[in-house]
Amino acid sequence: VISDGKRIYASGKAGEMDQLTCIDFEGDQLWQVEYGEGWNQSYPNTRGTPTVEGNRIYIISGVGELVCLNAETGDIHWKINVDKDYQADWHRWGVSESPLIVDNMVIASPASPLATFVAFDKMSGEEIWRSPGVEGQQRSYVSPILHKFNGKDYILGASASDLYIVDPEDGKILSSYKYFDSSLWEWQPKGMIWANSPVVKDNMIFVCIGYNYPAKMLKVSDDLSTITEVYTNEVLDNHHHGVIELDGYLYGSYWIHNNKGAWTCLNWETGEVMYDEEWNSKGQLVYADGLFYVYIEKSGHVGLVQPDPTGFKVISSFEIEKGRGPHWSHPYLFDGKMFLRHGDVLMVYSLQSS
Repeated sequence: VISDGKRIYASGKAGEMDQLTCIDFEGDQLWQVEYGEGWNQSYPNTRGTPTVEGNRIYIISGVGELVCLNAETGDIHWKINVDKDYQADWHRWGVSESPLIVDNMVIASPASPLATFVAFDKMSGEEIWRSPGVEGQQRSYVSPILHKFNGKDYILGASASDLYIVDPEDGKILSSYKYFDSSLWEWQPKGMIWANSPVVKDNMIFVCIGYNYPAKMLKVSDDLSTITEVYTNEVLDNHHHGVIELDGYLYGSYWIHNNKGAWTCLNWETGEVMYDEEWNSKGQLVYADGLFYVYIEKSGHVGLVQPDPTGFKVISSFEIEKGRGPHWSHPYLFDGKMFLRHGDVLMVYSLQSS
C-alpha cells in the first residue's frame, strides 16, 4: 500500500493475474486494473509495493513484468517482461522487488546471465543501459536503493548471493561482495533467500537474510572499489521484516524458526547486542515521529514501541482480527494515519490524539 497524497494504491492478485487498485481516502474504489501475470506457485499472493512518481505508477508483477500505469486512470503506458527478456532465474517465490526511480530511469534487477541490473526510460520503457550479467546467478527478492557515497548517488542492489554497488549513469558495477556462502547455510530448501534491502549509513552497509544465516556489517572503500567485512552478527538474522538504524543502533526482529522470532538491538559500530527480548514473534518494523510501529507476522499484533537500546518497551498494542493469511504487509504511515493490509482487507487507523 502506498499513497501519492491524492489517492491510495494497493497491489493485489485475482486468479492468476496481479492487479492494482486505486481508492480514495474514504475507502471508495476509483479504478482496478489487471497489470500482469501473478506468481501462481508457492505462496501465490501479491508481491512488491508500487513506486509512484508524479502521475505515473511503476510496479513489477510476480513473474517479473515491469509495468508503467497512469495514476489517475490506471491505463497502462508500457509493459516489459523483464524476467523473460533477460532470462532471470527465479527462486521458489517469484519476484517481489519494487522498482527504483533514478532521474529519467526506472531500475529493475533481474540478476541473470544477461544483466544484473537494467535501466529503462521511465516514460517509454526503452532500455538505457544494462549491467553485465553473471552466469549462474539468481534473482533475489531485494528492492534496489539509492545511497550517496562521496556526495554522489549510487545504486545498491543484490542478486540472491551478491551485493552490488552500481553507477546509475552507465550501469557499471563498481564493486561487489559475495554475502551468501552455501557452506554456512543451515536451512535445507534449495535456493538462496534474500529479501531485505541493505541498511546503509555513510560507508557502512548492514545485510541480513534470516534463516539462522549470519548477518554482516560491511565497509565500502573511499574509491568504492572494494567491500570488506567489519563484523559478523549471528543474532539479527532478520527475515523479511526490515531493520532500522536509529541514533547509532540497529533495531529489528530475528528468525528463530518460521513460526517464531524475537526482538533485538545492536550497536551499529561494534555489533554488540544491547537487548534480546521476546514479544509475540518476529514481525515488521517501521519508524515515524520518534516511535516504532511493530506488526507481528503470525498473530497480527500491532505494537507501539519506544526506541531504546536498553530494552523493547511496548507502549500499547492491539490485535488485527480481519483478513486472512500471514501478516506480511508493512504498516504504511501517512498523514496521521496507519494503513494496515491483511489479505483482502485494508484497515486505516488514526494516529492522532483525540
